[in-house]
Amino acid sequence: MSHRWKPSVTVAAVIERNGRFLLVEEETADGLQFNQPAGHLEANESLLQAVVRETMEETAHPFTPEYLVGIYQWPRPQGDAAYLRFAFSGWVGESDPARTLDSGIVRTVWMTLEELHATHARHRSPLVLQCAEDWLSGRHYGLELLRHYGNGSLP
Repeated sequence: MSHRWKPSVTVAAVIERNGRFLLVEEETADGLQFNQPAGHLEANESLLQAVVRETMEETAHPFTPEYLVGIYQWPRPQGDAAYLRFAFSGWVGESDPARTLDSGIVRTVWMTLEELHATHARHRSPLVLQCAEDWLSGRHYGLELLRHYGNGSLP
């Protein structure tokens, strides 16, 4: 029996406000690292539902996706995992102070592109900086690129 390779599908929110990006500082096996609000696609959810959920769970900010920034395929150099990341940008509301952040999330932080460059050694992956740079360079695509067939029909 052959082993089937399967990447992990993830979503990320590339949220920029007044020249700063919303990031999370999280506990990882490699220590405290920075990432966009991001996480894995769960069964029976669309990519858009996933990025809204992950952003709320990790930052306590409501998020409305408006654009697809890009689709990124990244095999970890250690060879233990591969990711297929769908990065979205859009509108973000104010944080709900009563909401508890996901386990492992130490804090949220707004960083400039310069601060992102300065902290690149502590990024969860090279996709953190790449997604921010892609957004700033004008990469954004309409959500009509996506089609989700939930329960046998389009939403």
